[in-house]
Amino acid sequence: MNMNSAGALTVLSTALILALSPLQAKAGVCSNAATAGNWAYTYTGTIFTQNGLLPIASVGHYHQDAAGNVTGSQARSVAGSPGAEDISGTVSVNKDCTASATIDVLANGQLQRTTTLALVYDSNQNHVRMIFQTVTLPGGANLPAVITIDGNKVFPKD
Repeated sequence: MNMNSAGALTVLSTALILALSPLQAKAGVCSNAATAGNWAYTYTGTIFTQNGLLPIASVGHYHQDAAGNVTGSQARSVAGSPGAEDISGTVSVNKDCTASATIDVLANGQLQRTTTLALVYDSNQNHVRMIFQTVTLPGGANLPAVITIDGNKVFPKD
């Protein structure tokens, strides 16, 4: 390799590193603290039972603190039967803006189910997409379901 080729390769490599530096600086910005705040959400999907499919929908809100603790409430409908529920649990946010959560759902203070969720934050951590991974009833039975959640921070940041 002659001196001109080596110099050109060095310049090209340096330019590439400098061009990608802002992307690397932005990577890893998600955290429990950065996603903390008040959130509003909707979810829709289907629960699979021995007697057939049940449509489900909900609207709700929750507060997530900087440690990942979640509390809130929701109004839901399962096959047209409405209900009011409280939620509490924890979320663990990864640097790449993926997360996992475990949420207990209660009605009148009684545990109805525990749900694990997979999450992805986007839009500068002002929007979240989730999908139910498991739905476990108090006796330990798993309830098959396909339910997705779409949420937004109530007071977004820039």
